[in-house]
Amino acid sequence: MQSAFQHYFLIFLLFTIPFIGGAAFLMGRALAKTWRSVWWVVPYSLLLGLVDRFLVFALFEGELLSVLQYIGGTCAILCIGLSAYRLYFVSMLVNQYPWIYQRTTWVTYINKIKVP
Repeated sequence: MQSAFQHYFLIFLLFTIPFIGGAAFLMGRALAKTWRSVWWVVPYSLLLGLVDRFLVFALFEGELLSVLQYIGGTCAILCIGLSAYRLYFVSMLVNQYPWIYQRTTWVTYINKIKVP
């Protein structure tokens, strides 16, 4: 059991995070750049989680139908996708409407117009 967990964790760090996480980052960026709603990240992340499970199964002889590994990988994919979405959405919003919004950090902004 110990070596199986170490084997999965190594695959997770060396395959899922760089490759599938990179795809999740590009997914979040594409959704933000097309002004889609943030909830679209969830179904695409679920699909990328399935792709991750299949590729781990095909390339590394991992378990195809492991629910815990699917949930773990999909949660990481979802976090990366949401982070990329927020990063690019704030960037586009501040650049598109500089008279309304001001960037405060990389992922936050404030409204310049004071509403009474």
